[in-house]
Amino acid sequence: MPETQADGRIYTVETLTEAPVAGDRNTIGGWPVLPGGEWPACFCGTPMVFFFQLDIPGDVPVFGGAHLLVFQCPEHDDPAFGPVQLPDRYWDAVTEPYEGRFWRFFLHTAGTPSAEADPLVDPRRLALHPAEEQVSEYGRGVAGFKVGGVPSWAQDPEHYRCSCGTDMTFLCQVPENFGFDMWPMRDRDNQAQLFLGNEVYIFACPARCHPQALWPAIQN
Repeated sequence: MPETQADGRIYTVETLTEAPVAGDRNTIGGWPVLPGGEWPACFCGTPMVFFFQLDIPGDVPVFGGAHLLVFQCPEHDDPAFGPVQLPDRYWDAVTEPYEGRFWRFFLHTAGTPSAEADPLVDPRRLALHPAEEQVSEYGRGVAGFKVGGVPSWAQDPEHYRCSCGTDMTFLCQVPENFGFDMWPMRDRDNQAQLFLGNEVYIFACPARCHPQALWPAIQN
């Protein structure tokens, strides 16, 4: 299955000390560049936390030039699991263990910066640096926060197929226990984490059938 970008090139993602301004596109928190401008809400009705956004470099196969955004509910954040064949409109479907979607990913090529910044996340600029992928004998890529390449699988590799019939392709990875500084949230030392701090591997539909046709593989 063509689930990786294994051409040897990856981009590592560095968190900078500078705060972003409206219009910045590589950020933790700040002003999300949203398609349609609508801030997503959890199934519980709570506005989601805007964790980060990235411009995918143009030389990343399939997804170069697109813009990735990652949101999650501030209260509901258990790992998400899905079948190999994802159901119709899986970006809106129920996500166990909850009765609705508690996270949102977007991948688009046109958008507008939100009028307001995320009120919870301590915003920071992000920098992408080209690097070379190194794949181990076990088929695992470089660990860390990165775009492209091969997942650094903590467990066995996972594969997913979009509801449109296209095999999903690996796009981005957030390492285990990666913390986002923010106002106190559930007594976690002023840091929040995606999916309870598990390793997150974000896959996207290479056919680009929908701006939310993305899925997280969660491992630890």
